Amino acid sequence: MIETERLILRPLEDRDRDAVFAINGDPRVGDWLAGAQSRAQSDAFVDRMRAHQIEHGFSFWAVELKADGAVAGLAGLAVIGDDLPPGPCVEVGWRFSPAAWGHGYASEAGRAALAWGFANRDLAEIIAITATTNLASQAVMRRIGMTPDPARDFDHPRLAADHPLRRHVLFSAARHGLA
Repeated sequence: MIETERLILRPLEDRDRDAVFAINGDPRVGDWLAGAQSRAQSDAFVDRMRAHQIEHGFSFWAVELKADGAVAGLAGLAVIGDDLPPGPCVEVGWRFSPAAWGHGYASEAGRAALAWGFANRDLAEIIAITATTNLASQAVMRRIGMTPDPARDFDHPRLAADHPLRRHVLFSAARHGLA
């Protein structure tokens, strides 16, 4: 679907379930997702993303490394409904295997997903959200041209009041703000 210098972003397929579970089930990834996912939870995530792709024409896509075809992560766009404080809106997001951290893949994939969203959908804005403590993800947001919008930060309603990831920051990118 989308090619960058080092990556291919494409819709998830059944053959991706093991690779996605390796990411979603890793406790280091789970540290930022309110816990590692079980196989059933990860498979349900794949099912939701595949249904999202059919309904909206985009989703969090598999991110393949061109060098070897391995699925190193997930990145793309997703609709946030009005059940979360920033919604309704479209978010850009990513998650990668810890082995892929520190190689610039999240920035490369996030930048490509943003560009695709603005080029292919009538969106005035795309947002990104993460826990206030996830400084690495916030650095990616800045690198891909997003800006913080502190007035829209929020407490994630699906996390307990005392959960360390409850407070979320919101970054945004506007269609006119991209080079």
